[in-house]
Amino acid sequence: MTGRRSDPRPARSRARLLDAATALLRTGGPSAVTVDAVTRGANVARATLYRHFPSGNDLLAAAFHSLIPPAPMPPESGSLRERLVALMQAQADLIRDTPVLVTATYWLALGPDMEHLPGREQGTDSPEVRTLRERVAEQYGAPFDAIFDSPDAQRELGDVDRAQAIMLLIGPLVVGRISTLADFDYRKCASAAVDGFLAVHRVGEITSASSESAGA
Repeated sequence: MTGRRSDPRPARSRARLLDAATALLRTGGPSAVTVDAVTRGANVARATLYRHFPSGNDLLAAAFHSLIPPAPMPPESGSLRERLVALMQAQADLIRDTPVLVTATYWLALGPDMEHLPGREQGTDSPEVRTLRERVAEQYGAPFDAIFDSPDAQRELGDVDRAQAIMLLIGPLVVGRISTLADFDYRKCASAAVDGFLAVHRVGEITSASSESAGA
């Protein structure tokens, strides 16, 4: 006796919803991904959307999931500076060429503002949004962990506040992206961010600077 085949219709309707949401996200940003626009584009009822996604936020988070590219990893060889510069230049290319990545982090930072189903507690992440937030943090933090865990980094930098380090290194690139400056040089900015970070955080240079201040 053969088992009953599963109904393929739910999978098809979910795929149509995600296709419609990602198309709207690409062309109009998060504000374009409304429940009405997605259901109209997917040709499904609102009730069908809410069977797959408890809220518009969940749908938008799922759309971001499908569009966010993998994070670049640093080279395995080279000096600490060379590895950091290579990683940051790859991050610079990603930020320059993949605006959806900056959009996703901006959306997560400000707090999703699409409509929720009645009764959902406001100010709390849904599972889909929480998963997206965790993925962004883990995926884009892993390349920096690979560098800061290395013997060279431990020797030259000691223990680093990694969240602060990532902000110091990535921040200038994000500012350059949202500034819309036509002549902004992402790769030059990436190298400068690394040199500034190392100048402040290298253990030997901090110790030397402290000694000079004490002797002045």
